[in-house]
Amino acid sequence: MVLPYLLVFVYTLAIIYITVYCLMQVQLLYFYTRPKMREKGLLADLESPKELPFVTIQLPIFNERYVVERLIDNIAKIDYPKECFEIQVLDDSTDETVEISRRKVEEYKEKGYQIELVHRVDRQGYKAGALRDGLLKAKGKLVAIFDADFLPNPDFLRKTVAHFENEEIGVVQTRWEHINKDYSLLTQMQAMQLDVHFTVEQRGRKDGKCLLQFNGTAGLWRRETIDDAGGWEADTLTEDLDLSYRAQIKGWKIIYLQDVTSPAELPAEMNGLKSQQFRWTKGGAETARKMLPTIWQSNLSRRQKIHASAHLLSSSVFISILLTAVLSVPLMFLFEHHADEFSYGYIFYIALIGVSMVYYTANVHAIPRERTYLRSVLKFLFLFPVFLSLSMGLSLHNTIAAIQGLLGKQTAFIRTPKFNITGIGGTFKKQHYFSQKIDFTTIMEGLLAVYFAVAVYYGFFVLNNIPFVIYHSMLAFGFGTIFYYSIRHLRFK
Repeated sequence: MVLPYLLVFVYTLAIIYITVYCLMQVQLLYFYTRPKMREKGLLADLESPKELPFVTIQLPIFNERYVVERLIDNIAKIDYPKECFEIQVLDDSTDETVEISRRKVEEYKEKGYQIELVHRVDRQGYKAGALRDGLLKAKGKLVAIFDADFLPNPDFLRKTVAHFENEEIGVVQTRWEHINKDYSLLTQMQAMQLDVHFTVEQRGRKDGKCLLQFNGTAGLWRRETIDDAGGWEADTLTEDLDLSYRAQIKGWKIIYLQDVTSPAELPAEMNGLKSQQFRWTKGGAETARKMLPTIWQSNLSRRQKIHASAHLLSSSVFISILLTAVLSVPLMFLFEHHADEFSYGYIFYIALIGVSMVYYTANVHAIPRERTYLRSVLKFLFLFPVFLSLSMGLSLHNTIAAIQGLLGKQTAFIRTPKFNITGIGGTFKKQHYFSQKIDFTTIMEGLLAVYFAVAVYYGFFVLNNIPFVIYHSMLAFGFGTIFYYSIRHLRFK
């Protein structure tokens, strides 16, 4: 029969794709951990106001009633002379957030700050449009950007502006910290993933002389770089990633500062997290569709082109994860009768070992620990399998996003609401900005949880196939958890 061989072929291709992705991550880990010469910090004396560059701080906002005051108050605490920076509150909100912003702007104007509210009623271009329109009025040679959920430290500018004395530097990106990391299992899972990106991936790309990215917030741009690269464009959902690549192809460099941190609030409820994941995944695929031809026609090195392609296509790994998951159930029965003919499961273990090394390094060794080494290891051993399960549980949602991005389907920019949750306390119950309906994807996630639960039963009681039982148990848990919290976190009445 042809069908079994076709299923095996697709399954094999998907596993190979996942393995290649993981091996690319391992190479970034190698770049990150190999002996290297750390760059010496710039020694310029920038304490005198006459020598400090003028900075425009842009705060793009849309319907953030719970955190906008916190944001503006925090930015006003920046340790930088008032005459050397201005604040643009780019508020496109359609609710009472605008009035909150207006009151805070007037309050700080009276205190001598150079601060303006820029309110648009059409929201054209979404965040990219707000940043672009704000630049038309900006006075700064440097432009700092902070999303509504960020609380930069007072010394942020003093630790970053000196790097622009190097005329090749177009962007300085700092590491995100998490003010509500321990709020729930959901926030801990997000922190685990982001800590990989902001250590092994970003620093690994930097040390491997690959292309980096500006992460949309908690960073500084040279105004000249933005203009030279073509400015902010709204044809992808990740305008930050898009402009980052266009700038580097033009010859500008991005500096990543792992030791300079910018605290931020993680999404605390599932539907907000899913909207963020959808935007990042789809936007990455859109940027790949847009920029890959340009990258391969550029003068970048071969290594830079390969790693840039892997980076931009990384969202497509969810397609392979979903395929391997769904096909593994019928193949479990097929492998039972053709075990010798289709015995290549070791490929999966290569991928698993590789990604485990990356996450272990990022979450146990890379950043200062809040716990002893033993407690950090034990916590990692507990959380990592849960993280893998939930990542697989999001594969349907992210697969839809990746396919839409690769096909060029246009969708609106859906922002991720925050609720001013700064630690293990606080709640988002009975607040606004909640999803109010169950979408088709959530229903399918529930059905997939049942699908894999049935596979666990047959694998354990009928086929006695323990490896597949473990794999399907993780899938059932992952899809089931995503489904449960998607329902649980609908609007509270």
